[in-house]
Amino acid sequence: MCRPGWARALTEAQHLKGLVRLRRVRDRIDREYARPLDVLALARAVGMPAGQLGREFRIAYGGSPYAYVTARRAAVRAVAARAAAAAG
Repeated sequence: MCRPGWARALTEAQHLKGLVRLRRVRDRIDREYARPLDVLALARAVGMPAGQLGREFRIAYGGSPYAYVTARRAAVRAVAARAAAAAG
């Protein structure tokens, strides 16, 4: 018979594994923000279907991968504009 705490520990381990995979996706988006977003390639890289990646990413980070990369690009442009204004 399985101990009751083992099921909880297994569920927690699976949840943490999922968060690690989502963190890998977010890190890749941060590194490659200037490239076109390919959700299928991101999902393939972490071994999950694209729809599941989108749902889990939205739950973990509050928006879709596309919304995240759009916000990242806007933040980089804002920093570049501030630097240009300070230099000029």
